[in-house]
This record gives sequence, structure tokens and C-alpha cells, in this order.
Amino acid sequence: MPERNHTVLELSVVGKDKKGVVASFTNLLFRNGGNIESINQNVVRGLFGMQLEASFAGEINEKLLTTEFQKLGKQLEMDVGVHYQERGRKPNLAVLVTKEEQCPEKIFAAINGGRLRANVAVVIGSEDTLRGIAASEKKPFYSVPESDTEKREKRILSILAKHNVDIIALARYMRILSPNFVWRFPNKIINVHPSILPAFPGAFAYEQAYERGARIIGCTAHFVTMDLDEGPIIWQESFRVNPTEDLRSIRARGRELEAKALVKALQLYTQGKLEVRWGKVYIKK
Repeated sequence: MPERNHTVLELSVVGKDKKGVVASFTNLLFRNGGNIESINQNVVRGLFGMQLEASFAGEINEKLLTTEFQKLGKQLEMDVGVHYQERGRKPNLAVLVTKEEQCPEKIFAAINGGRLRANVAVVIGSEDTLRGIAASEKKPFYSVPESDTEKREKRILSILAKHNVDIIALARYMRILSPNFVWRFPNKIINVHPSILPAFPGAFAYEQAYERGARIIGCTAHFVTMDLDEGPIIWQESFRVNPTEDLRSIRARGRELEAKALVKALQLYTQGKLEVRWGKVYIKK
């Protein structure tokens, strides 16, 4: 995410598919002096989703504009999310975790060492295990253990909005995100998977690789889409397996590489070097 010289609005609209939704929101945007930079819309099983990015050359009343969009959303029975990327500030990063500490620790180390230009705005856990990492960095931590997907994601979305989050890192977060959630953050959720995708998908990739006798094992940092573990690949790391190496050693080496790959992907993103075209990531020089 490059530094902005103007205010950028990111709008998400999700709800039951109906006519006139796109026109209603774009007309409201134009009336307030916005210029559309990108727009994407899709309908899956009757559920409509739209993501729109617009820029404003001059100053705008963000609170008033947000209220207008939310009012329109209620009229059309649509769930509306409004986010602003203001001039010059570091992107706000949300780190979602479960119980493995390597990834969040490496993210904080990269930020504190000046290698990653981002601000961890919040850490959200599916359990309470890693609260201490957030506390040591003086960052807010929320435990959201709800098993019901809709309730869990509704609470997480409210936390993300409260902390004005720009980008989400799934730092070995062991929950699957629904299309309703992913739609709101197109190419803004980065996950790390313990396999060189597309081989060995799923939660037990190291076990599969070990059982199949793989000689090269690795991990993949990728954007999250509605298709599990099939989002555009950003970065991959690998290592060669020693024939006498056991599964415990492979897991330990793999965890280190996962953190490395995730941090690298975040670095590329925050430097504005990533471009997604037709489902493929291109890295700008």
C-alpha cells in the first residue's frame, strides 16, 4: 500500500441481489466529488457483493459521507462497510492468530526493526493463548472464540471497523473465513499456508508431505479468496528435507519459513509492489 497524496475511500456492499444497487452507490459517490479508481461486483447464490475504491482530491467530511452511505444501505437493505486510507499514514494491520507464536512475533520484529512499514492496530485471537504477545507490544487484543461463524465474523468486523484496519494477516489463524467476510476485503487478507500450493492443501500439509516422502517442503503466502487455499500466490519459501529428518524437525523448520513468507508478503504489500490481474499476483520492481 503506497503512501497516498489524497484520501481514498473503500466501500463494500453486501446483501440480497437486486436491481439499482450499483447505480445508487456510485451516484452518491459522484455527488460528493469522488472519482472511482476500481470497482468489482459479483453475485453468488443470490448474494450480491460489491467492492469500490474511490479517491478525493480535496478535503471531505468523512463522518457525514459515511452516514450517507450507511443510510442508503439501510434503504436498500444492504450491509455497508466504509473505510478511509488517509494521506501519509502507515497502513493499519490486524493480526489474526490462534496459538502459534512464530508469525506474530516475526511481524512485530520486522516492524520494530524498520523492515515492515505498518502499524499493528489490533490482534484478534480465536482463543486467548497469544494475548501476552499483544500485551508485550502494548497492542489491543480481542479473543473471539465463538463457534457460530456468523456471530464470530460479525464481532470481528466490528473490531476491524473500530480500529480502522487496512489489511489483515492470518498468522496461522485456524478458522475458515466465509465469502461474506472475504468480500469486504478484496486482496487485503493475506494468509500463510504450510505447503507449496497448490500441492498438499488443507490443515495437515506437513503430515501429507512427510507421509509421501517429499524431499522439498515449503509454505505459501497468498491472498485469501472465497476458494480455500486457492487465492493468488504472493510469496513461497522452501527447504530440502534430510532423509533422516523426523516430522518434529520438519514442522519446526516449516514454522520458521511460514513467518518469513508472511512477513515478506506484507512487506511487498505495504511497499505497493503487488498487483493482482486475472487471479495472478505480479510483483512490481
